[in-house]
Amino acid sequence: MLRLSLEALEILDAIARRGSFAAAADEVHRVPSAVTYMVRKLEDDMGVPIFDRSGHRAQLTAAGLELLNEGRHLLRAANELECRIKRVATGWETELTLAVDTIIPLDLLFPMLKQFDELGSGTRIRFLHEALGGTWEALLERRADILVGAIAQGPTGGGYSMHTIGDFRSVFVVAPTHPLASMPEPLATQTIMQHRGIVIPDSARQMPTYSYNILSGQDVLRVPDMAKKAAAHAAGLGCGYLPLAWARPYLERGELVIKTVSEVNPQARLCHAWHSQGAGHAMKWWVETLTSSMVIQEWLA
Repeated sequence: MLRLSLEALEILDAIARRGSFAAAADEVHRVPSAVTYMVRKLEDDMGVPIFDRSGHRAQLTAAGLELLNEGRHLLRAANELECRIKRVATGWETELTLAVDTIIPLDLLFPMLKQFDELGSGTRIRFLHEALGGTWEALLERRADILVGAIAQGPTGGGYSMHTIGDFRSVFVVAPTHPLASMPEPLATQTIMQHRGIVIPDSARQMPTYSYNILSGQDVLRVPDMAKKAAAHAAGLGCGYLPLAWARPYLERGELVIKTVSEVNPQARLCHAWHSQGAGHAMKWWVETLTSSMVIQEWLA
């Protein structure tokens, strides 16, 4: 008798990613008690504990971790099968996932989504927010079909197509009350190292992670996305680089100031990327729309 269900695996995956039963319940549109019941039923059916509840917070057991890792393979396979079947029948994907790098504000894509909805395709659109190598990992592991605003340093091996958006400019900023604000320019590396940097950590799960514009040995404050990073800078909690497009509103209000540094930050290039084989109608529409639109380039400028 089959003791696993895709629904149970989806809930387990959501708990692992979101960090709590309550957050997972919100993601899967269930009440927390239903999520708890599903997990306990899964443990009873399989006869093994999936979570260790002895501490303050439930943690996956070794068996639970193995179930999570293998279950994610099953979820991807089931999703790909569903998409293939619908694509064969209609040419439209069941679901299309876009991994948007945290550099890009998600609301820039909302007008495109509205246009897509007007097609009445029935394809569900899902947005992920990823950072640095995690954006590329989402594509390679097929958790995402299209990347939006990825750092244009794609992994070797191919299997994807890429469209360059362009370079974006970053500026080194601090709040007017930060100690670095009153120091003479250009700021030396050793001076910067004495102050906490604010970073968005690489969201890669399996691939090697890397940092961007952080000095080796520098204390860091990790925040989840670019909006929180900009706000943390304005609150005087640290120093570091921000894309000029994110920093501009704070600069205009006087909540951030730009400081020149002795080692100039190199510009980064952004791109869109997508799986180049087996594209359905939805994939083709989004690729054409993203590569022809100037909305992101205008925002970066």
